[in-house]
Amino acid sequence: MSRSTGSTVPRRRRWSALFAVGAATAALVGTAAPAAAGPANSAAAGNCPFSATLCLFDQTSFGGARFAVKSVVPGGTCVSLNDSGWGNRARSAINTASRSAALFSNDDCLGGPYQVAPNASLSDLGSFRPQSVWVS
Repeated sequence: MSRSTGSTVPRRRRWSALFAVGAATAALVGTAAPAAAGPANSAAAGNCPFSATLCLFDQTSFGGARFAVKSVVPGGTCVSLNDSGWGNRARSAINTASRSAALFSNDDCLGGPYQVAPNASLSDLGSFRPQSVWVS
């Protein structure tokens, strides 16, 4: 028996249902913290000043270029980082949302997720290189 997901729009095509902001930044923040998720401190939060948003950075400790994404679809949506030129680029992340975000090593949010807790940050993703993200 197969079940329908309730959507006929492929996840990759939901891009129009998202608000995404990409901006280059030159700020580097202090020394690297452990790879474990922690609360978004004020220094990290200053690099992601958007509410209910997942910010990805192409350097550890929230430095370098920033890609910010949030869902405008109730329940959340999958965003292909490959489609936006951010596949394999993210090295750190800040989640300012009250719900978890998830990073995936495959496109279309497939495979085991790497969670970014609500209102938390990851200063170093280690060797994990996301290809897609789920934001809600």
